[in-house]
Amino acid sequence: MPRVKGGIVTRKRRKKVLKLAKGHFGSKHRLYKVANQSVMKAGMYSYRDRRNKKRDFRKLWITRINAAARMNGLSYSRLMHGLKVANIDVNRKMLADLAVTDAQAFAQLAETAKQAVAK
Repeated sequence: MPRVKGGIVTRKRRKKVLKLAKGHFGSKHRLYKVANQSVMKAGMYSYRDRRNKKRDFRKLWITRINAAARMNGLSYSRLMHGLKVANIDVNRKMLADLAVTDAQAFAQLAETAKQAVAK
């Protein structure tokens, strides 16, 4: 009985890895062994950074809200507390968008938050 070489399956697997490594520099998209390492590392980075992206965007939104809040005479924490007391439920993404695109609407929200804290 002849031995099983598995050439078709192996070639298919290797082609799949090389296809994933398209665009990588130098040997990393030409040689299977190096490409496989490169693809595995890239997968680890993408898994990690899908989670980090959420953190980064939240940080960006908070920075923008804080800047706009200070222009309206409030700190970030006082603004958020005031909005919570006033039962205004707006997420940070939308607040940041308002801060950048519609300063008047943000100023109204800031004023509402000021009044809620004062009571």
